Amino acid sequence: MSAHGFLIYEIAAKLAGMVVRKATERNLTADIDAMLAQVTPATRMVFLANPNNPTGSLVPAAVVRRLRDALPGDVLLVLDAAYAEYVDRADYDPGIELVDAGHNTVMTRTFSKMFGLGGVRLGWAYAPEAVVDVLNRTRMPFNVSSLAAAAGIAALTEAGWVEKCRSHNRQARATLREKLVRAGLTVHPSDANFVLVDLATAARATLADEHLRQRGIIVRNVAAYDLPQCLRVTIGTDEQCDAVAAALTAFVALHG
Repeated sequence: MSAHGFLIYEIAAKLAGMVVRKATERNLTADIDAMLAQVTPATRMVFLANPNNPTGSLVPAAVVRRLRDALPGDVLLVLDAAYAEYVDRADYDPGIELVDAGHNTVMTRTFSKMFGLGGVRLGWAYAPEAVVDVLNRTRMPFNVSSLAAAAGIAALTEAGWVEKCRSHNRQARATLREKLVRAGLTVHPSDANFVLVDLATAARATLADEHLRQRGIIVRNVAAYDLPQCLRVTIGTDEQCDAVAAALTAFVALHG
């Protein structure tokens, strides 16, 4: 996995008794060559969140394909496309093409982000038949509740929801980024429904986090991802984004 990849990969792998190897990134984006350099004869899986959480960075489809082509055939590539619905770049593929091509690849998706159903714990995977067979034999019985299934079906039947949310996210994210940059903050590029704001130091990020909390605004401290100087800000309504921008602008005015 990449250095700032989703933490659950590492936690789950260690619980299963695996050794986790992390690859350095380039500009907070997964470096495919660095990941390949971490592959050994003992490697069994490679995880790549695309777009990544918490950085929001994206690896183009051609680069992901290069990763897959360079991996040994018996190494499973797991592509976590939790934020795929927010991407509108032509050079992106969540993993469908690699699975369809018969490669040893799994694409995972979730209803927790675009559809707001994190509380029901509903997701799905697209994978080769042999991988699906293993997953089906090892999953817990009744692992998807009737309530979760009903919620998922209802979410998929609302016409225009994805397009509406993607459009709002794109516009609100750009506006928020512009306001924060104008305030003097560093905001990393993102293809997800959040932006990563760099406060330069861990102490300043902690102070900014407290400043926001005092105003009823909760963002994500990402020190656990070895990014103690950053805060991850989710894109909300226009009013919520305006409140975040105003609060952080005021913070910069107070603390520099």
